[in-house]
Amino acid sequence: MLLNDRIKAFSQLGKFLSQFKSTGYEKVNSVIHTNDFFDEMTHKITNAVHHNGWFTEENVLFSIQQWSNLLTEENLLDWVSHYELDEINSKTIGIIMAGNIPLVGFHDFLSVLISGHRVLVKQSSNDNQLLPLLSSYLIAIEPNFETYISFTNEKFKNFDAVIATGSNNTSRYFEHYFGNVPNIIRKNRNSIAVLTGNETTQQLEALGEDIFRYFGLGCRSVSKLMVPKGYDFDVFFRAIYPYQDIIKGAKYANNYDYNKAVYLMSNYTLLENGFLMIKEDESYGSPIATLFYETYESNESLSQKLELDKEKIQCIVGSNLPYDTVDFGKTQHPKLSDYADSIDIIEFLTKIN
Repeated sequence: MLLNDRIKAFSQLGKFLSQFKSTGYEKVNSVIHTNDFFDEMTHKITNAVHHNGWFTEENVLFSIQQWSNLLTEENLLDWVSHYELDEINSKTIGIIMAGNIPLVGFHDFLSVLISGHRVLVKQSSNDNQLLPLLSSYLIAIEPNFETYISFTNEKFKNFDAVIATGSNNTSRYFEHYFGNVPNIIRKNRNSIAVLTGNETTQQLEALGEDIFRYFGLGCRSVSKLMVPKGYDFDVFFRAIYPYQDIIKGAKYANNYDYNKAVYLMSNYTLLENGFLMIKEDESYGSPIATLFYETYESNESLSQKLELDKEKIQCIVGSNLPYDTVDFGKTQHPKLSDYADSIDIIEFLTKIN
């Protein structure tokens, strides 16, 4: 199967996904095989929402729409043009996927197949509804994919390399079990926002998207603020007020109430507005409905801290800062070349012999 065939198949998948938007589903008969897959995809979206209480229809469709935007022939060609993929010796790459947000493992899945390797997928039980159907659609478009895509619920067998995503605890198991093959093993990472106090209301409101999208469960979700000493949190709270309806979600509200009770019983000092608590804490991974913050005295001391803690940070939201940042409101809009943990998966896959 040629690289161009793989690109065309995934770009066609992007067209199929474009029928499912948060504004409504619209069947487009010109999309190849849509008559065979449209109704089943609708059913799988409903199943995903019912299967996992954190997967609202809005968030599932948001993820699908992001992938439909990325999977264009132009985007795919631009992405792979930086690599030598024509002479790949096809190997079997095992992927152990997380399940914290919808289709969280799709980028690994795409990367393995677009590079010309075979994929062996072990899904999380929290996110196992959509990907098998998308795989079936790919096979319908390009039948050669049938021998390249496998799913398993068992321990991996007959694999040549592994990409595994989990927690700091599970990473120790992964390192023990997969240490003898080429691997990418991901641990816990969180994203932060660096505020200077000069942000506009529009920037802070956009930051709310980075905080609340997927209920803050993604590694690209902002879980901590770095703010200058004396920062006025009232400005921040006013800007994020449009996200107040998040507290209407039962699971989020339960976490808010529980964590608030724990903090109050422990006599922690909190700032809160009825749907988000802010707590001063040096940690990066804040509980649901909580945002940690830490103050800094100078840009130099902050830069030193971020460099020291870079293995804990997925991405940094900010503006006009002396290091790589993501624009406000854009953490959940990564490009194909925005690799998790800054590890170039395609480069890794090209070096497997």
